[in-house]
Amino acid sequence: MPICSNWLHLTPNKFYAHTPLIGFTHRHVITPTRSRCFARAVTSESVMAAASNSVRVAAAQMTSVNDLAVNFATCSSLVKEAVSAGAKLLCLPEAFSYVGARDGDSVKIAEPLDGPIMQRYCSLARESSIWLSLGGFQEKGSDDEHLHNTHVVIDDIGNIRSTYRKIHLFDVDVPGGRVYKESSFTEAGKDIVAVDSPIGRLGLTVCYDLRFPEIYQQLRFQHDAQVLLVPSAFTKVTGEAHWEILLRARAIETQCYVIAAAQAGMNNDKRESYGDSLIIDPWGTVVGRLPDRLSTGIAVADIDLSLIDSVRAKMPIAKQRKPIEFWKSASL
Repeated sequence: MPICSNWLHLTPNKFYAHTPLIGFTHRHVITPTRSRCFARAVTSESVMAAASNSVRVAAAQMTSVNDLAVNFATCSSLVKEAVSAGAKLLCLPEAFSYVGARDGDSVKIAEPLDGPIMQRYCSLARESSIWLSLGGFQEKGSDDEHLHNTHVVIDDIGNIRSTYRKIHLFDVDVPGGRVYKESSFTEAGKDIVAVDSPIGRLGLTVCYDLRFPEIYQQLRFQHDAQVLLVPSAFTKVTGEAHWEILLRARAIETQCYVIAAAQAGMNNDKRESYGDSLIIDPWGTVVGRLPDRLSTGIAVADIDLSLIDSVRAKMPIAKQRKPIEFWKSASL
């Protein structure tokens, strides 16, 4: 899948394309390898000089399996790529550390946040000096039959800065697919979470939350989020229909960057994930994407905090939106 339709240059080892970003031009450099695709959004020197508030981020794409060690090795490799690209934050997808082959497997391996699984990722962040967004970790629940689907943010010295427990659980009969009942083994969270970082103020969500715009409205207008994180494992059917549309809508209506790391391909013989990790700017433009939505790799782009300010100043929806009391009275 090409990242845009406007090809500039092609060589046997690299191909270049550009996408518009409200007056700026980003050059994407994609270097295919035998088993991994690496998409890097490289801003020209002149643009970098003009946008001193920019910071580089990466969104991972991977196919997790029911092997903790294999998944950690994949994540470690993705971290190395992100560090080499100059990223300050790497976002990993939902279920980055484990996808069970059978119902109940995830509950069996669930651990508290101070357990050995999460501590390995804390060490990885510290040793690599990079912030990590770990979406959808199997955190042990209140009993042996339940877990929390927890989004964990770790800073570059290995400390857990914030956690968000997924609020909206995936209880869905997928058209033409299987029936999912996440609530049968997952306890829903209750708190909306945002956290400050070198990338800006991050709004934390997980996967199915994407279909509920209220949480993103809260993150933007009540919690001052600038960058919305949506680590996911969308199904192939729902991803084909709604993935990019929903992500771009959330970016446009909140005037935030959106970073959506995705599971991709066949996780097991019962589970196929859509893939297509994306980075989207506050105007709704896709500024980071892998050329292959099923490959393992990272999409990289620059977060320009001054662009957020510019978009919000020119279209001041925060000032123009109506309070909840207005809608209560208007519906009488």
